Amino acid sequence: MKEIIKKSRFVRWLNSLEVWKKLKAHPFFGRFLNYEFISYIFFGVLTTVVNYLVFFLMPRFESGGLDLVLANTVAWIAAVAFAFVTNKLYVFESKDRTRSAVLSELVPFVTCRLLSLVMETLILYVTVTLLRFNEPLMKILSGILVIIVNYFASKYLIFRKEKDAPASGEETE
Repeated sequence: MKEIIKKSRFVRWLNSLEVWKKLKAHPFFGRFLNYEFISYIFFGVLTTVVNYLVFFLMPRFESGGLDLVLANTVAWIAAVAFAFVTNKLYVFESKDRTRSAVLSELVPFVTCRLLSLVMETLILYVTVTLLRFNEPLMKILSGILVIIVNYFASKYLIFRKEKDAPASGEETE
């Protein structure tokens, strides 16, 4: 999968842009512009597509805000299942498939996603149900915020990679 993404037309195009080259060379932004980041965005888009398809295909009833909350919850469950598998296998390349390792990643993954579900649902409830803002627009904007929050949670809390410790007798800079 890594080679497919690295050789994709999109990545080749991105690597040809001067602004991308400058961002990659930047001390802060450069840390995030790598395979992991690009694959997270790629699979994040697919996860979002799963979320939106389920959300917008759910039947709607005239029962106030309950149908909105139900549709968002079902969409979230489908998206989280897809996201966990793709994040574990392809984005953060977590190799350990033992039951304890999977559970030690799954529990915080689902917990963080539950928190982002609550955040997104509250945003949708307030903006769509109470303030009567445009539902598709609010779903997209809240989704962007959720993607950002979930990336940092996955990278730094769930699938963090232990840095290799220096060999004994080796100096560190």
